[in-house]
Amino acid sequence: MKQLIKTFLPYALVTFPMVAFAQLGGLGNLLGEAKMLVRFSIPLLVGIALLIFFWGLVKFIFAQGSETAKADGKKVMLWGLIALFVMVSVWGIVRFMQDALLNGVNFDAPPLPTF
Repeated sequence: MKQLIKTFLPYALVTFPMVAFAQLGGLGNLLGEAKMLVRFSIPLLVGIALLIFFWGLVKFIFAQGSETAKADGKKVMLWGLIALFVMVSVWGIVRFMQDALLNGVNFDAPPLPTF
């Protein structure tokens, strides 16, 4: 029970202001916020996966003579590549399905955030 509370408490705290202030928009506003969160998190996750790959590459290059450090660097690079492959593959499959099922509807890639 405690694990269930720990899991859902952050989500409940995020959605309570919308209910408490009785904002108009309902579910559409919540879905819009979720869409914006996904748009900004995808480039961030791809960047993190790329950094993990390069971190493994640096570990592999600077592991002079240590076989365990080289193996650790290879493992980190492999997981970085797997993460990149999965993210780009899912993006490609979703894009293919959009083109196949929703002919004529233009879905542009989300713009990169500028700071």
